[in-house]
Amino acid sequence: MEGIIIMLTKKIEAALNDQLNFELYSAYIYMAMQAHLRFQGLNGFANWMQIQAQEESVHAMGFYNFIIDRGGKVVLKAIAQPKTEWKSVLAVFENTLEHECIVTSRINNIAALAESEKDFATRNFMQWYIGEQVEEESNANGIINDLKLAANSKETLLMLDRERAQRVFAFPLIPGGMKAPGAAAP
Repeated sequence: MEGIIIMLTKKIEAALNDQLNFELYSAYIYMAMQAHLRFQGLNGFANWMQIQAQEESVHAMGFYNFIIDRGGKVVLKAIAQPKTEWKSVLAVFENTLEHECIVTSRINNIAALAESEKDFATRNFMQWYIGEQVEEESNANGIINDLKLAANSKETLLMLDRERAQRVFAFPLIPGGMKAPGAAAP
């Protein structure tokens, strides 16, 4: 049995490729938000978005590697241009939460498809993303709550901006997916 790779079904392969491309689109959205926030002089919030974009890129590579590891073919598609203007920092994070809710729905749909196709390796792989989405939605919601409490206080907005400047990128270890740079290959 050495050297045999269990192939993904066409449905699963297509769903994983769609999500791979959507994760790249997510990174693109967060890069656009980062640019908007930097232009506004809100470098701490921009830092938060830069790290968000990095995380989404790693998530995309997790799908990329999983597809290949399961004998599938990666299909990269054009990335749509994201929105580039928001009326406020609050609007940026409300858009972030809306987007993460869409990602959650897509992740759940892939997990359900994997279960219906009896592809338990993919179902197990998706479990990490399901947990990640709980964190993503919670983080965005927390920032929205902070911004709403700040109302129109520029001092509080500055304090929140400085807090977001403290966020650092931590390479997520996706089971069966992307590995940290320098990590040993299996």
